[in-house]
Amino acid sequence: MGSSVTPWSDEILEVIGMVAPGSELHDGLENILRARTGALIVIADEEQEVLPLKDGGFFIDTPFTPAALYELAKMDGAILLSSDAKRILYANTQLHPDPSIPSRETGTRHRTAERVAKQTGALVISISQRRNVITLYRRDWKYVLKDVSVILAKANQAIQTLEKYKVVLLQNLNTLTAMEFENAATVLDVALVIQKAQMVERIADEIERYVTELGIEGRLVKMQLEELMANVENEGLLVVEDYMLLPEKTSKEIWEQISLWSSEELLDVGAIAKALGYSGSMNYLEQIVYPRGYRVLNKIPRLPQNVITNIVSTFEEMPEIVAASIEELDDIEGIGEVRARAIQEGLRRIKSHALLERLP
Repeated sequence: MGSSVTPWSDEILEVIGMVAPGSELHDGLENILRARTGALIVIADEEQEVLPLKDGGFFIDTPFTPAALYELAKMDGAILLSSDAKRILYANTQLHPDPSIPSRETGTRHRTAERVAKQTGALVISISQRRNVITLYRRDWKYVLKDVSVILAKANQAIQTLEKYKVVLLQNLNTLTAMEFENAATVLDVALVIQKAQMVERIADEIERYVTELGIEGRLVKMQLEELMANVENEGLLVVEDYMLLPEKTSKEIWEQISLWSSEELLDVGAIAKALGYSGSMNYLEQIVYPRGYRVLNKIPRLPQNVITNIVSTFEEMPEIVAASIEELDDIEGIGEVRARAIQEGLRRIKSHALLERLP
């Protein structure tokens, strides 16, 4: 799968969304790019210490329009926008950030942009007149905007990869389900499913990044992603909830811990077993383990989460749930006779499907 892609924070996603195709800011930046005039644009609240760094220029305080941004960029100085990029506050102003702040950039405009971003935490956009590229800076984060066609090609390639990984994940999930009903699931089976589910989620996260960058151009990609993830999105998390042995942690905490691993670390099934609370030794990977039943019960239609929790709390392990009588299920809070029969029928249907799918 290659190196892992670290999911962007909500703050970075918001920044990318502000300049994505379909936004007024994107239209203004594209106009400047095509005209090859270059620009330095700061988007920040006044209290972000940007104003003390500025020198001269014109106070405008006018509604933002792409045409206005383009015209003002013809002047040499920086342009200051409000934090929501809805108003143009200043134009043709000089910025003087702390020169002792380290910068990896070579051009004067880019050095100034990087230092202002680091010093104030503002979003700073630098458009290179010579190289004809748009670069975003926010604190220590830097990102060069790519052409829509390039992003779209990468997104489509990632969608194809996701389709292949999803097929493998579904095969592993079905095998695990069949083994669970046969009381034969091992720690290795569990670790392999979590591994594949993590891989699928990482690819999906990468596609989400592309969708954000594409803006209105990414609608079809987003629809494909939603369709592909519809029936597998929470499967990995439910497997963790079924098998984890660490009462001091939640299933979400364990899942997120594993999501921070590198691709190489994720290939170690022993490490995944340890993250769940098991021994990571090869001998222990072959040990039979029993699920609590969260994942299978979530496959039964119209079964509320509080009822699922009550069932698991009562029986503790899935074999006990499968073997439960109508009367035993009926005794659980939130379950009447009709729902008890629906649960039994649902479990039978899931078992039959899993065993049938596993046949060569």
